[in-house]
Amino acid sequence: MMDEILSLLPAHFHSPFTASSDFHRAEEIRLRIHQPIEIVTPGESVLLKSENGQSCVMTEEDMEYTLNQLSEFSLYAFHEEMKQGYITTKGGHRVGIGGQVVHEEGRVSAIKHVRYFNIRKAADHKGAARPFIKRLLDDSCGHTLIIGTPRAGKTTFLRDIARLASEGVPEMNIAPKKVGIVDERSELAACYEGIPSFDVGPRTDVLDACPKAEGMMMMIRSMSPEILIVDEIGRKEDATAIMEAVHAGVTVFCSAHGGSLSEVKKRPMIRNMINASVFKKTMFLQRTKGQIHVNMETLI
Repeated sequence: MMDEILSLLPAHFHSPFTASSDFHRAEEIRLRIHQPIEIVTPGESVLLKSENGQSCVMTEEDMEYTLNQLSEFSLYAFHEEMKQGYITTKGGHRVGIGGQVVHEEGRVSAIKHVRYFNIRKAADHKGAARPFIKRLLDDSCGHTLIIGTPRAGKTTFLRDIARLASEGVPEMNIAPKKVGIVDERSELAACYEGIPSFDVGPRTDVLDACPKAEGMMMMIRSMSPEILIVDEIGRKEDATAIMEAVHAGVTVFCSAHGGSLSEVKKRPMIRNMINASVFKKTMFLQRTKGQIHVNMETLI
């Protein structure tokens, strides 16, 4: 897995990375033009040093090399992904990009002069949801909202729910179900050329790089899922699609950014769904010193 990340970087950085004890613990590798490379681990952030103790600084040539590796020398093929601010690579690693944004008719049409990368190492963490799966997938199998701040583990948790629901859990008398994942940002299944990089279960169908609202309706019409999983809801259209799924008898598991239930309720779209008793359960994920803590609450 780390070789996949190294392949994105110029060869002269390979030795400093492999010599670094932080490299294999890295969650993010951040590249910034004319700045030292940053390695972000669960507990800290360090700057990459060469063998002589000098900081490893990204030049314009280094940035160009990384962009070519990411796009496989075809920026056009990744144009739509880049408009969203990221590229998903082989192995499921998601690379955020920053640079000069080009607008057309009020919308982002491209990002040029890319000068910043955030390589987020893919991690599966099977079993993250297992301690809660009986309550999540019992006979009532209620619609659930998962809340947490960035890097709290929301996507990992949703992915594990998808896998366990798709496989079933015989020892808990949980039968397998048909699962649909709408993966707008290619994080849940992390598809590469249409193939999931993560194990999302044998009865799971994926719509990759598809807007959530549109994808949920497509999934309901064409794949008849029993469970629908989406990440990072936030728009009015998302709420409309979730309500359509609920009324179609599909159980929804979704996530939203927030530091607490009261915080996410400040967003009208989510507040309206909570007030309408759409969600039966909420789960709040919090990360402290690399450890993820989960608090589950039944709403109705």
